[in-house]
Amino acid sequence: MKLIRFGEAGAEKPGVIIGDNYYDVSALVSDYNEAFFGGDGLAELKSAIASADLPQVDKGVRLGPALARPSKIICVGLNYKDHAAETNAPIPTEPILFFKATSAIVGPNDDLVIPKNSKKTDWEVELAIVIGKKASYVSEENALDHIAGYVLHNDYSEREFQLERNGQWVKGKSADTFAPIGPFIATQDEIADVHNLRLWLTVNGKTLQDGNTSNLIFNVPFMVSYISQFMTLLPGDVITTGTPAGVGLGQKPEPWYLKPGDVVELGIDGLGSSKQIVKSYSDI
Repeated sequence: MKLIRFGEAGAEKPGVIIGDNYYDVSALVSDYNEAFFGGDGLAELKSAIASADLPQVDKGVRLGPALARPSKIICVGLNYKDHAAETNAPIPTEPILFFKATSAIVGPNDDLVIPKNSKKTDWEVELAIVIGKKASYVSEENALDHIAGYVLHNDYSEREFQLERNGQWVKGKSADTFAPIGPFIATQDEIADVHNLRLWLTVNGKTLQDGNTSNLIFNVPFMVSYISQFMTLLPGDVITTGTPAGVGLGQKPEPWYLKPGDVVELGIDGLGSSKQIVKSYSDI
């Protein structure tokens, strides 16, 4: 299945994509949240859809974040060798973990707002994992049993806040609008090989990132298992798995960053695409 949430910000309803059409499933489920993913909601929804007469939704509707606000977003840093190289960082021997505030979550096509006092707002196309079953001390062999599906994520980053303001990376990752998630969550059966997906990102039509999940340093089962050794993953939690080369920080001969009016577009095979128009904090 492909799960969407649609409608005005803060009042989104759950839906599904069948074929090329959007359908409202709010009569069947309340939302795509911890209770849904943790309570066998995917299987129950799939069964209910088979016999339901679902209302169709206009495809011009705003898409919200593809899931309700989770308990946490866990990020894996420097998980592509080419990205580590472009930032002059050593290849990690274990996953680098940091958090991103859930208040950063927005819809896939909502505006990106450059934070107040920002000079270095950057882009990062990423594959994100949605947890479907509580995971604590999970083995790598059983890790896929704990995944509900996958979703496109842009891990926006303010590099000055992240790297030059001391402390942990979370300061540069958590501004409002810094986590567009969607357009949809694809359940595992929608993706033939999660380790062979093209990721791409353009700014103003220029391709800057063009990678493949085959180049992940730490693969999907390993990441879920590894993180579960340090914290309990709850249904609906998001693990965002790192970005390939091509970020603003890595541009040659000099880094460059987003400015108001820029248009960022990104996508992943099987997970659709999203588009954000960049605005200044002073303009909202």
